[in-house]
Amino acid sequence: MDVFQKCRDYTRAQEARDSGAYMLYREIGSPQDPVVTMDGQKVIMLGSNNYLGLTSHPKVKEAAIAATAKYGTGCAGSRLLNGNLDIHVRLEERLANFMKRDHVLVFSTGYGVNVGVLSTVLGRHDVAILDKMDHASIIDGVQMSLGKAVKFRHNDPEDLEKKLENVGPDKGKLIVVDGVFSMEGDVTPLPEIVKHKNTYGAGLFVDEAHSLGVFGENGRGICEHFGLEDEVDLVMGTFSKSFATVGGFIACDDAKILDYIKHTARAQLFTAAIPPAAAAAVEAAIEIVEAEPERRQQLWDNTNYMKRELEGLGFETCGSQSPVIPLLTGDDLVTYAMANRLQEEGVFVNAVVTPAVPPGHGVIRTSYMATHTREHLDQALGVIAKVGRELSII
Repeated sequence: MDVFQKCRDYTRAQEARDSGAYMLYREIGSPQDPVVTMDGQKVIMLGSNNYLGLTSHPKVKEAAIAATAKYGTGCAGSRLLNGNLDIHVRLEERLANFMKRDHVLVFSTGYGVNVGVLSTVLGRHDVAILDKMDHASIIDGVQMSLGKAVKFRHNDPEDLEKKLENVGPDKGKLIVVDGVFSMEGDVTPLPEIVKHKNTYGAGLFVDEAHSLGVFGENGRGICEHFGLEDEVDLVMGTFSKSFATVGGFIACDDAKILDYIKHTARAQLFTAAIPPAAAAAVEAAIEIVEAEPERRQQLWDNTNYMKRELEGLGFETCGSQSPVIPLLTGDDLVTYAMANRLQEEGVFVNAVVTPAVPPGHGVIRTSYMATHTREHLDQALGVIAKVGRELSII
């Protein structure tokens, strides 16, 4: 048997290219600003996770440039051996202060946090209880562990309780949920989850990737938003959304847990450290998040305006409660067609189809930034309305 035959038999991407429906790996020739350049065309960006608009902030760029000048472009190794710079340690201290946690460990990517932490803390006598719509990195981390995975219905605390009831008292239990679900834009019902966590003696891990910088009075995410930070054992965050660069972290108050992860998580031990420029960019982004709460308010003003206007046009927004607002399109081909037409008309969105969503539940994923102006949004609304009517979605 040819080990590569499966690759040669894979036709889905080529079929999409042939039909004109391929919407992946699109080239952007400019920063992740409200308007980007694609093949010389100016396109309104409604598909970025740059929620606070910090990837082009002068202070963030200046910090990254200064760090590159001091440390060079990379660390040439893992933090375990030669790549642990003082700027990494300082960043962890800064993050701990921001997150109001005793301990933080920085990883090279957000994906690496979930894979590294979950594959490490879950042993053969442990069970991970997952929301059915948890991010792929959570699923992968659990699959790589020695533990067992059990899924409950999306955002359904009653089903979560049933699953917890079925886990024997001789098993370790860890509930793992996204704070904001990245495709649906809805929020985990954390108060009810905490209630069941305490009743059944489970641990709780919350992925704040899409809520960090966005939710909470100080931007610490869903846990702060609900006033339940003390009830969550492990908080994960990324730098690739509100914090304007690449990397991620895990935060908690238990030194023993962090020390165990630090010395046994393979995604930490065998991966090169984040570049100095990225570490400096995060520090600068945190300063801006703390100093400019009005930036978060502007993000919510834009989000609320777009949700109201899109629903007023007749779009189904799938219960979104965040700056991620999906537009239900249904059929995969219709979803691709809408994304293509929107790009032709100057609006960048993401087409989300099976298997990322259930069959017949394709969506156009839109997402918003604090730096979008009302002019950007109104122009995009006009295009979305036009294409939505063309395709009989509204």
